Amino acid sequence: MLGQERLDRLLAAVEKPARYLGGEWNEIVKEEARLRFALCFPDVYEIGMSHLGSRILYHCLNGREEIACERVYAPWTDMEAVLREAGAPLFSLETKRALKDFDIVGFSLLYEMCYTNILTMLDLSGIPFFASERGEDMPLVVCGGPCACNPEPIAPFMDAVMIGDGEEMILELADACLASKAAGEDRQALLLRLAGIEGMYVPSLYRVTERGTVPAAAGAAERVTRRIVKELDGAPFLGRPIVPYMGIVHDRVSVEVMRGCTRGCRFCQAGYIYRPVRERKKETLLHQAQALVDCTGYDEVSLLSLSTGDYSEVHALVPEIIDSMEAQRVSVSLPSLRLDSFLKEDLEKMQSIRKAGLTFAPEAGTQRLRDVINKNVTEADLLRATTDAFACGWTGVKLYFMLGLPTETDEDVLGIAELARKVSAAFYALPREQRGKALRLTVSASTFVPKPFTAFQWCPQVPLDEIRRRQALLREALRGIRGVQFQCHLSDLSVLEAAFSRGDRRLAAVLVSAYRRGCRFDSWSECYRPEAWRAAFSEQGLAMEDYAGWAPPLDAPLPWSHIDMLVTEQYLRREYEKAMQAVTTRDCRQGCNGCFGGRYADACGIS
Repeated sequence: MLGQERLDRLLAAVEKPARYLGGEWNEIVKEEARLRFALCFPDVYEIGMSHLGSRILYHCLNGREEIACERVYAPWTDMEAVLREAGAPLFSLETKRALKDFDIVGFSLLYEMCYTNILTMLDLSGIPFFASERGEDMPLVVCGGPCACNPEPIAPFMDAVMIGDGEEMILELADACLASKAAGEDRQALLLRLAGIEGMYVPSLYRVTERGTVPAAAGAAERVTRRIVKELDGAPFLGRPIVPYMGIVHDRVSVEVMRGCTRGCRFCQAGYIYRPVRERKKETLLHQAQALVDCTGYDEVSLLSLSTGDYSEVHALVPEIIDSMEAQRVSVSLPSLRLDSFLKEDLEKMQSIRKAGLTFAPEAGTQRLRDVINKNVTEADLLRATTDAFACGWTGVKLYFMLGLPTETDEDVLGIAELARKVSAAFYALPREQRGKALRLTVSASTFVPKPFTAFQWCPQVPLDEIRRRQALLREALRGIRGVQFQCHLSDLSVLEAAFSRGDRRLAAVLVSAYRRGCRFDSWSECYRPEAWRAAFSEQGLAMEDYAGWAPPLDAPLPWSHIDMLVTEQYLRREYEKAMQAVTTRDCRQGCNGCFGGRYADACGIS
């Protein structure tokens, strides 16, 4: 563990020392424990501290007396340089313990562009990158999160990968390690023990063949099945969440209203891999929100889910939670709203406490393309929702779209500008006394990335030059529309994201090469180094465009085919074929569409 004097010298040399200080309100410190778990987030503190899933796991692990869970975040480039110059290891926030001295090192995988930060954290800790090179004295390195649904690009680095909901599985992982330690087992025996846990993938027990990734050892399942927490209302939540010293990205209380989504948007990985929908009771949410505000002092509560407007009791929950918070001047916010959710009264109630921006996601500019992607909303839904918001006093609205969706044409791109023009006109058509002075309409267009376990997993990404042309076409079409601002994202970064989201084990060597060439924090525009990435791919005889532009046959084995995310490949293939015909699929709440192939029917609660 780092001494205080040495720590002070390190912190004095970096721009934001609060990222590494620890000691926050509600932090949990255990000097004695039978098992030490380093909960690692491969991005900076202010992003990692905003991740609800990591905070829930921190509470789950520390709820066990014999387990000490501590936080470790990726050091920013200044801190990395300081650590290297001082010869100091990366350390935890709670006890300043070196990462190498933990029993388990667990990474949360939310975004493919954080993978090089995993290598930074291992390197600074003296832990070999590849699982095959770690000895008996090394910690077990594991990961989980949405990116784990295709673990192959990072599989060689991981001793085990948790597939699915983590609240129960992470405790079973800890118990297995405690039992193995008590039995005096070696590392290989521990890995075999872990392979017996439902949802646990142990990459070293598998090999890659022409017909996909297959078991190579007794005890390895042919397919690793995703874990689900079936009863969300009683699942562990946050306890007393840590209150940071510095501002973080989501600096508020977050209450998870429900998990999963029934809408079936064909591009949306989260909408498939978090099925089935599970809700918390309204009374549970009201209690959790009040308890979290009481023990943190936050003045904002966010009702979090993939589609909060679809929560079955949303119209009862929103006014009740606002009324309960009003005396404390605590505001309530919803994430991106469904355009076809009738929330006018809720918006009026929310606006009475705090004026803030609203976000809607039409995704595509024409009805034809919205039918292709199964975004079952119409232009009339958008205009009704935004007009209601304007009439309730909102002046800031953000509209999310994607460029490069399968079958997209220039007409679809120009349709985005036409929608923006109609929304702007709707604002200024209202009498002055019923609306604000000036509209702030942000049109955001990201680049479509085909993701595993979606109906578009077989679709190639549109080439980079073509995406840039479409961005320019849209930018010009939006020019002059009153109150509109345009935002688009780095399109070449989307190519790299597509490569790693659909990649195979060969990309592990590319990651190491890119890391050696200085790649860090690839999602940060000031750090992204495209030339280094291209050189890293080339060194391995590969090209990122070959992965991003890959269009595999519908019956070909995929790098992630040995992972069972419960939604069947037959269902996804059927959705792909319907997409190509612009045929929509109904919302699951209107009747089961058979995505699980008859399995886990009781988990859906849908007849």
